[in-house]
Amino acid sequence: MKIAVTYENGEVFQHFGHTEEFKVYEVEDGKVLSSQVMGSGGSGHEALAGLLADHAIDVLICGGIGGGAQAALEAAGIELCSGASGSADEAVAAYLRGELTNMGVNCDHHDHEEGHDCGHEGSLADKTDEELEEEFGCGGSCSGCAGCGSQSWIQGKNVGKTLRTHYRGTFNDGTQFDSSYDRGQPLEFVCGAGQMIPGFDLAVADMEVGETKQIHLTPDQAYGERHPEYVFTVEIAQMPGTEDLTVGQRVILQNMYGQPVPVSVAGKDETTITFDANHEMAGKELNFTIELVEVL
Repeated sequence: MKIAVTYENGEVFQHFGHTEEFKVYEVEDGKVLSSQVMGSGGSGHEALAGLLADHAIDVLICGGIGGGAQAALEAAGIELCSGASGSADEAVAAYLRGELTNMGVNCDHHDHEEGHDCGHEGSLADKTDEELEEEFGCGGSCSGCAGCGSQSWIQGKNVGKTLRTHYRGTFNDGTQFDSSYDRGQPLEFVCGAGQMIPGFDLAVADMEVGETKQIHLTPDQAYGERHPEYVFTVEIAQMPGTEDLTVGQRVILQNMYGQPVPVSVAGKDETTITFDANHEMAGKELNFTIELVEVL
């Protein structure tokens, strides 16, 4: 088994998409046989999933990670253990002892009482979905975490090129959830740069201009599975600003590293509030009709 850790000066580096090095451990029978440091090659976010897959990595240990990168790791069959900090060697040892817990998109639920702020204080809660997507690169339509990778984890003649596509998205019962046709404007993105969910990127990688394709995506090819541990409840008194939030509202919290975490209000009573950090499309099978309009 191979375990990779985002790495800097002996410590677990705290931003997956910006790590310049990984420390890779060869493990057998629960013991570390050897380790070496390798460069990331300047890759970022989802592109790093391909790099790790190319090196036959089984497990990634990191600090912070975004939703798009998490989905790419799932698609590559790499186990994720995020939220780690401190010594990289100690993190691996803790994993092998079964003591390291995966924090997913990085929201440490035990730390909301200290060091977490509710985005409702200020203007974040008043932003539209489009403004949240533009500012934080998450959520909305078919896009995943807005990756910055210069090297892609997929292959195809369109990878690295700017594409303009029309699409229509539906659930299995035929209900439409999104359509660029209805907006009258094609979606523009760089293929393979992590700006789209993995299955969408894969579908267009070798398409011809004018071609229309229909695809069905399972959760691991889209927004990932729902994780019950991403739903958490805190005392309203411990998070000033939450008393005015309503069920269904989208807000931004800060995780333990000061990074923004989009959540929705899943429940509320007189003393507590429950947040859901799962993407609203997590766990869903999606269908797309995709038309490649132009390659720029």
